Amino acid sequence: MEDIHPIRIDSESRIPKYHQIVNSIVGDIEKGILTVGQRIPSINEISEEYYLSRDTVEKAYNYLKEKQIIVSAKGKGYYVARTVLPSRINILCLLNKLSSYKLQIYNSLVGSLSTNAHVDLTIYHADPNIFLTALREGTGRYDYFVVMPHFKDQHLAHESTTAEVLDALRKIPEDRLLLLDNYLPELKRDVSSVYQDFKNDIYEALREGQARLKRYDKLILVYPRKTVYPYPLEILQGFQKFCSDAGFDFEILEEIYNDMELQPKDAYITIEENDLVRLIKQVRDKKFVLGKDIGVISYNDTPLKDLLGITVISTDFQVMGETAAYMILKKKRETVKNVFRFIDRGSV
Repeated sequence: MEDIHPIRIDSESRIPKYHQIVNSIVGDIEKGILTVGQRIPSINEISEEYYLSRDTVEKAYNYLKEKQIIVSAKGKGYYVARTVLPSRINILCLLNKLSSYKLQIYNSLVGSLSTNAHVDLTIYHADPNIFLTALREGTGRYDYFVVMPHFKDQHLAHESTTAEVLDALRKIPEDRLLLLDNYLPELKRDVSSVYQDFKNDIYEALREGQARLKRYDKLILVYPRKTVYPYPLEILQGFQKFCSDAGFDFEILEEIYNDMELQPKDAYITIEENDLVRLIKQVRDKKFVLGKDIGVISYNDTPLKDLLGITVISTDFQVMGETAAYMILKKKRETVKNVFRFIDRGSV
């Protein structure tokens, strides 16, 4: 095989062998080691040389042909079809759930990175085991890891991390890891972070809207304690601290029930969309005036809430994604608290 270009295969690596074949060929094209028209080994040659199944090699070659990186000539072999653009930053983005808020952050991140990076998205559904598997499979394949750490325990309670997650994150070089949305001081590493301070954020946002809230006799937080995607307990703690410091009577509910005992001069803070919808429907059905008889604040902003005139307390998801992209492109390692605001639209 003296006239055939060698393929780099690491038998000890956990990267799938077909990925290694693709990476070897694409990498050498990028470096100019392989040029357009140059022959590469056949499927049989690679299979025999590296003791791989034909299916494995064929899977790699099919991928390269789909991307029009190589072509086959009947009876002659496989050849480089075109050059490959210089390497972009390959990023694995791990989100705990697929929601409009998370997608807004992701889209902002990808849009701000533009053509400078390729971003793969994995949703791990707040499950530490799925997260660890995705992280393990991404080792060696990505230059950068963007992680949104929100997990659930066996009782469906929120937890920011686990011992196993911390151990896995500590194996990623500090300059290749960025934490989004949630801050992990227990990680004890100098990594980039764009985060929400859930306890202080809700506290300060409610203080900002305190003049409006004084019109109400009772504040009610609808905080789901057991849900598929649990919310940080710090939200509840920040709400309780605000009510205690400001002297508000308050109550914690787990959901908006279908037949609520709505009382005039109550103000509700909802987190989940379904609770907001059920509450607004009952307010209208009982002929209460929103923002006068019953106050409503929703956690996390969306265009629809803006359109409907719902007051919100929310971080700026667009800014979070843009800030993360800036840090990656400029290779900055900073800890940045994302902006969080009280946005009054007249529903409280």
